[in-house]
Amino acid sequence: MSKRTRKVGVTGKYGTRYGASLRKQVKKMEITQHARYTCTFCGKDSVKREAVGIWKCKSCKKVIAGGAWTVSTTAAATVRRSVQFPASRSSLAHITCSTVRRLRELTEA
Repeated sequence: MSKRTRKVGVTGKYGTRYGASLRKQVKKMEITQHARYTCTFCGKDSVKREAVGIWKCKSCKKVIAGGAWTVSTTAAATVRRSVQFPASRSSLAHITCSTVRRLRELTEA
């Protein structure tokens, strides 16, 4: 069997073309693209990329819309967090509630 690559990994197919820094960037993207991810439905590490933005779990056969290189993008995580914790629970709302509570206690006492 022939000797395998030591540094270049999946970008060995490009040879000496395109420059080292570009190949390093492509290597990072291709590793995340070809990796297996954990399914949010069944919990197994069986989500693989079908096409650009389409991810499929081999175990439970669910199809997930995601990013081009990874299952979840940073923008999607931000949206998910804002939906999970709506603006009514923000620090401004907390300050307003505590102020109202303090004023109510002052009027009752």
